[in-house]
Amino acid sequence: MYHRFEENKYPSTNIKMNVFKQHIEKIMELKLDFYNPLDFADNYNVPKKDKKILITIDDAFSSFYENAWPYLKKNKIPFILFVSTQPVGKSGYMTWEQIKEIEKEEFVFIGNHSHSHEYMIEYKASEFENDINKSIQIFEKKLGYNPIFFSYPFGEYSLDQKNFIKERFKFAFGQHSGVIDINKDKFEIPRFPINEKYGDLERFKFLIKLLPLQYIEIFPKDKLIAYNNNPPKMYINFFKEQKNINKINCYSNEGKDWNKTDLEVIESKLVINFSEKFLFRRGRINCSLNDQDGWKWLGIQFTVKLN
Repeated sequence: MYHRFEENKYPSTNIKMNVFKQHIEKIMELKLDFYNPLDFADNYNVPKKDKKILITIDDAFSSFYENAWPYLKKNKIPFILFVSTQPVGKSGYMTWEQIKEIEKEEFVFIGNHSHSHEYMIEYKASEFENDINKSIQIFEKKLGYNPIFFSYPFGEYSLDQKNFIKERFKFAFGQHSGVIDINKDKFEIPRFPINEKYGDLERFKFLIKLLPLQYIEIFPKDKLIAYNNNPPKMYINFFKEQKNINKINCYSNEGKDWNKTDLEVIESKLVINFSEKFLFRRGRINCSLNDQDGWKWLGIQFTVKLN
């Protein structure tokens, strides 16, 4: 997941073009194919033998159009561009004419990223629904359709909001890190955020070699943490075929810093015992397993109500 390109005053969401090109060149060097988003609709639940890479860009900043788009177009690299409808045409954002221009290419796919791109976890149900419905109306007017892909602003959503999105889209992406596999919820699809701090080539090479840490389900299902369930009671049910569950390590940002989390294995269940409350707006847990096939990864993000 990328955002800005060559907007160096925003390091938390920016990537330099020379680094972005190194990422793409490394994917090609390793002979990994780029995933065409069209395959989602027909083949999401079909087991994959070969790894593919999906590029996504959030927010439709004009720096993407000016700097990254010519390179992606020249190399015909598939990607999804997630657009929030309210900022379109404003300073720093692409215009509808530019969006329509790139959307004409068969390897480009547009995604819905809400209307306002606000912290919608704080919205009342009616406000959230109105925001999403307004974005759909604008997409239908400007492009003639509403995209099948949705991306939660800031990766934040409650179970109720997710269920509303399920009624209007076919797939939804979060901002929790991880590798997509056939068992991942279509409305909680993981992505690795890339920026200046977390975008160096060595880390990128590590990321694209990761394998999915597959599981049956994660509890709690609602990724919204309120005061009365902070920290949440959490566990992951794995398939019985998954070996070495006891070798999984998890780190979370509970409390003030990232720390190793206390784990307990009960048959095929991994119980995650948090010792402190989550103090940041987004609670994150990253679990990894260095298995015989290689490093496997699973990331989870909670949205935390702090008051």
